[in-house]
Amino acid sequence: MQTKQDRALIAREFEELRKASLKRCANQEECDTVQRAFEFADEAHKDMRRRSGEPYILHPIAVATIVVKEIGLGCKSIVSALLHDVVEDTDYGMEDIQRLFGSKIASLVDGLTKINIAFDSGQSQQAENFKRILLTLGNDVRVILIKLADRLHNLRTIEFIPRHKQAKILSETMYIFIPLAHRLGLYAIKSEMENIWFSYSLPEEHARIQEKLSVVTSTRNDAINLFLTPLSEILDQIGYPYTLTTRVKTPYSIWRKMQTKGIPFDQIYDIFAIRIVFEPKPDMDERTQCFHIYTGITKKYLSKSDRIRDWTNKPKSNGYESLHCTLMGPEGNWVEVQIRTKRMDEIAERGVAAHWAYKDNILYESEIDKLIEQVRAVLEDPNANALEVLDRFHTSLLSPDIYVFTPKGETCSLPKGSTALDFAYAIHSAIGHQAIAAKANHKLVSLNYVLQPGDQIEIITADAQQPQREWLDFVKTPKARAAITEALKAEVTDHLKKGQLILDEKLAALGVQPKARVLRKLMEAYKQNNRDALYSGIGTGIIDLSDLQKVLKQNKPNKNVSYWRLGFPKINATVKKRFALQENPLEKTLSYRAAHCCRPIPGDQIMALKQDDGEVLIHKKSCPVAIQDAARFGDRIVEAEWQKHIYSSFLVRISIRGIDRLGILNDITQYVALVLSINIRKVIVETHDGIFEGHIDLYVHHAEEVDRLMKNIQKIQGVEFVSRTDLKDI
Repeated sequence: MQTKQDRALIAREFEELRKASLKRCANQEECDTVQRAFEFADEAHKDMRRRSGEPYILHPIAVATIVVKEIGLGCKSIVSALLHDVVEDTDYGMEDIQRLFGSKIASLVDGLTKINIAFDSGQSQQAENFKRILLTLGNDVRVILIKLADRLHNLRTIEFIPRHKQAKILSETMYIFIPLAHRLGLYAIKSEMENIWFSYSLPEEHARIQEKLSVVTSTRNDAINLFLTPLSEILDQIGYPYTLTTRVKTPYSIWRKMQTKGIPFDQIYDIFAIRIVFEPKPDMDERTQCFHIYTGITKKYLSKSDRIRDWTNKPKSNGYESLHCTLMGPEGNWVEVQIRTKRMDEIAERGVAAHWAYKDNILYESEIDKLIEQVRAVLEDPNANALEVLDRFHTSLLSPDIYVFTPKGETCSLPKGSTALDFAYAIHSAIGHQAIAAKANHKLVSLNYVLQPGDQIEIITADAQQPQREWLDFVKTPKARAAITEALKAEVTDHLKKGQLILDEKLAALGVQPKARVLRKLMEAYKQNNRDALYSGIGTGIIDLSDLQKVLKQNKPNKNVSYWRLGFPKINATVKKRFALQENPLEKTLSYRAAHCCRPIPGDQIMALKQDDGEVLIHKKSCPVAIQDAARFGDRIVEAEWQKHIYSSFLVRISIRGIDRLGILNDITQYVALVLSINIRKVIVETHDGIFEGHIDLYVHHAEEVDRLMKNIQKIQGVEFVSRTDLKDI
């Protein structure tokens, strides 16, 4: 039962939504529909509560509020958000929604409803659910926008969710929803999702960066004000109505840049950015006016010419338009300045949804059509494996676009990294099937030639040509992959069956069962990503099984022998999973091993994922492989935590860079070995032009020991930068 306090809270939250909806509803009838939807959802969810203890109806209200205030959608989307959980969680059905609110809203609600379906064995339920959502995207992009709002509110209340379920939600968010928000231009939502992922996945690193950010913000305020005052005077003289704001880089963005660039916090120079948003004059081109302002402010401030980014002439794939420049501040610091019109700013913050406010913007239609076309290409084969659909869609979201030209000068947009063959299939499937070579800027190139921005591409075809299996190794776009796969389907099926039969017979002759652990070992040995690739390679003769017995007997590669001798003994982590039985629950300890892709050590934030054979892989939470697998197989996440075990050593790599001087290497190694008593395995250092850089592989007991080591090495004269590096290649 709901209390008086519950009813008062619900009334306040809905009143905020109602007021916001007035700006988006076209007439009183639409306002009344929002009211009816609230009353219907409120009655349907009246006896339900969330994990936080709050009345459940507050969730649909919050989602609808995000939809209208942060994304900017209209009446039908607001109503659909209010109703999005009714069919799944109550006794009402889709026919009730259609009868009360019409077919369009029912269609949106249907796309948002999680439907329990029978899943193929070995496939991820999350992947199947996401595939089902994607099938609705071709009809209405608002389904995805409302879904993003739903995910955002779930993240805002993630503290009330059990820890192992948090890992599933966070991994899904990082793998699919954050790239999706980026592709749709929802910058504010993307940034908030990233920071929630960061604060829950890597809380210690988040707190460390947040603390440093607070110090920098407080110390640099005066410098920013010194920069802003003359800037305001210049803008007043130019004569545009404008607003000046300061943007502070988010903790996640800082951490991400530190990881990708391999630099410390102190070398992040774009923590602050100044944003100029102005009202353009109607009789002038907006891009020209942006450069007019740029010309005016660079009379006062020195501009870094190689850091000008003009997205007013060629917007980003998500529609983002802005002119970025980097200017020298009064204290010698470089400051990024973003110049954009009010329209550009709305699109930059609210992305796709903002385009609806500018119906004459052709870019809106072309970008949405492009996204929908990509989804259709991914889903072209209705029998496609759901995991494959998920991974292809993820790849298409992350790939920035480049522009190339046809022989007649027509523009063609393709993901970065696309090949000449991708271009052929983008023109027409028939051209792709018959392609034998290409010309890039009138020069003959192969079909796997990687396109460069501005290339003019001509495809050479032959009637006798047919799609080749090896084409799948280098095509980038979902459309090309789907077309090739469809053409090869019958041939591939034969190869798969033949390869599986050959392998089963050879394993049987050796007295070995084709279990998951055996197949995984063979996939690793023959460098195949999945079973189908393994079977297909055997069936086509690409994979030679003459050394099968030797492969089955071999252990870890020799280069890891010394590492695994000290190794990761099974008592280093306790991995537990609850098995719900009818009588009483019991806990079972599972065997585990550390993942090669990220090699976690005690003290690292970890995620554990159960494999087909029951073994558990331990990853760092920030590991891209872990994020991908958790997004695909969320039901396999198990709870894991490190036990204190000081007798085991773990191999880590420390990368170092600095100014070369006589004896610096000796100072570093002496300090590590003699002062800190840490065992060094290998040292590799190179010097050039007075700079040295290299890495040290050494054995430690805990991540805290690594942090302490790096802080002390940083103090040695000449050392400029120290960081922990992944051990993928060891």
